[in-house]
This record gives sequence, C-alpha cells and structure tokens, in this order.
Amino acid sequence: MGPCRRILVIEPYYGGSHKLFLDQLQKYLDLRCIYLTLPPRKWKWRMRFAAPWVAARLSPDMAAHVDAVLCSTFVDVATLRGLAPPWFNRLPILTYFHENQFAYPVQINDQRDFHFGLTNYLTALASDRLGFNSRFNLDSFVAGCHDMEKRAPDITLAGAETILNKSTVLWPALDFGPLDDLCDQPGPQGPVIVWNHRWEHDKNPKLFFRTLYQLADEGLAFGLIVVGQSFQRQPAIFAEAQERLRRHIIHFGYVPERAEYLRLLKQGTIVISTANHEFYGISVLEAVRAGCRPLLPRRLSYPELFHDQYLYDDNDDLAAQLRSLLARATRPLAPALRHGLTERFSWFQLHKEYEKWLTF
Repeated sequence: MGPCRRILVIEPYYGGSHKLFLDQLQKYLDLRCIYLTLPPRKWKWRMRFAAPWVAARLSPDMAAHVDAVLCSTFVDVATLRGLAPPWFNRLPILTYFHENQFAYPVQINDQRDFHFGLTNYLTALASDRLGFNSRFNLDSFVAGCHDMEKRAPDITLAGAETILNKSTVLWPALDFGPLDDLCDQPGPQGPVIVWNHRWEHDKNPKLFFRTLYQLADEGLAFGLIVVGQSFQRQPAIFAEAQERLRRHIIHFGYVPERAEYLRLLKQGTIVISTANHEFYGISVLEAVRAGCRPLLPRRLSYPELFHDQYLYDDNDDLAAQLRSLLARATRPLAPALRHGLTERFSWFQLHKEYEKWLTF
C-alpha cells in the first residue's frame, strides 16, 4: 500500500483558489497528473454538465496511467460514475470540498436551489474519500445533509453519517516562500489596513467601509490597500469608498500580477475580514504571513485559524478593536510572530496529511 502518484484531476472550475490548490498539490507531492479542466465560468452550468463532458473524454488509453481520480465539488460524481466506462469505476475517487452548497450564500433576492445541495450530497456518497478545507465546511455540510434527509417524505436515510465517516479536514496547504523572500515594503508612517477579498456582497464590504468612514470622521490616520478579485458587477459601495476614503488610499483595485499583489500585502499592518461567508481564508493567511495583524469575525472558519485575541464579536466590537489597533499596529508583525501564526498551514507542515489521504 502506498500513495497514489498518477492522478486524473477533474476540475470544471480551474481558476483562483481551485487552481492554486491543484498546482501546489502536484508540486509538493510529486504527482503525475492528467488534467480534465474547464475555465472558471458559469458554475451552475459546470455542476450540471461537467459529468457528461468528462465521461465523453475518458479514453481507454488513460486506464493504464491512472491510480486514482481527484474531483472538486463542481463534478457530479454520482452521475459521472453512471456514465463512465468500467475501467474508470475501478479507480478510487477522492473529492475535495472547497465549499458546499448548503452553506454557500445565494445572491440577494435569489432563492436557494435545493438541487445543488443534493448534487453535493450524492457526490459525497459516490466518492470513496472526502477532504474538506475546514471543520466549519465539514460541519455545515453534514448539518445540511441531515436537514435534507429529514425532509425526504416516507424515506429514512443515513447518508450523512456515511459521509462523515469517510471525511477528513485537510486545510489547503500554502506555499509561503514567495512572501518570505520579499523584504517588507516601505509604506507611509502609521498603520495600513488591507482588504484582499472578492468584491462581492458575501464578503460584507458595507460593514468594512462604513467602519472606516466612522474612524476617518473621527480623525484617525491610516493607509488603505484594497485588492482582491473584482467583477463587472460589484457592490456600489466600492465606488463610493474610493471617493470618500481617497486621502487614505495607497492602492484600490484588482492586481492581476501575483508578484505585485504580494508586494502590496507587504505594505500592510492590519488585515480585516467582515465576511458573512468564508469556508477557509487563504487571503487572510497570506496577509498575515506578509506581516498584517488579523482582525476577523468570531465565526465561520476563522476560530479554527486564529486565537481569540484576533477575533471580534459584532459591528461595535469591530470598530472598537480597530480604533485601538490604529494606535499601536503601525509596523508589520515581527517575522517570528507571523511564522507562528501561519506555519501550521504550510506545505512543509501539511504534506504528510495529504500523502495519507492519497494512500490506498
């Protein structure tokens, strides 16, 4: 028995954190991968049609070159097993849950589509092993499965327990080398606040910017770096904040070049999340490794990642803690502290857990 080295990777949403995860997985575990991928667009269509798309591309030639299959939750694994040739179904299938559709927030005024959660449920049942990027992700998924099973009329199901028994929490390991190689970047004298999240409603930018408006009106000094992925449609408060906070802004906008993004993180001294939704928190961990002190909600995945002293309770507590931080967090965290807060999430620490997960 040993770790599977030849992996068929099926990723219908090959971009962002999903792509980063797979690229580093292959690099640090020395895997030989065959990729079946699609660009990161139209996630609902990906979940509906990735399985038949993949099944049509499973050639007999692959059988001799693959030890296992790795999928994300954008693959309907149950449907794929039904459509796939016999050689494929003799392989172990591992599914990694970057997110789950029971806890994933819907857009404002949208109604949650029950069938996407059901697809996740059936995928979990049809997979041999499951990895979750946080305990919060796993717990919210199992709770969603239990709730769905209770709603099934005249049917008794125990799938949630089966799912739990083959699940493992595997934090997405990170390569901090490029950050560690950079010197701290000179910024303005005083604290620099970083926002490096997606520019969408579920990250609650209204709370973030309205808190900054309040502190700016009080005359508190700070610099501001706003990065993160932006989209054609984005919450209106970003344009408003760019005007109202203009005298504080060091950078405001998406940065496509990763080297430039990391350089900006190195200028920060505080990183804040106001998220209503977060299954893990890669952007926060990167900012902390760069030297930012975290200030995060005491909920979602964050209590798994950071000690209580870095968490806040509610809107008023956020403003109060940030007010206090602005008086003292004027320099990046010392290297020993930033390593102490983040090293357990590195590939150096986690690669053995992944080797174990891939061993059959």
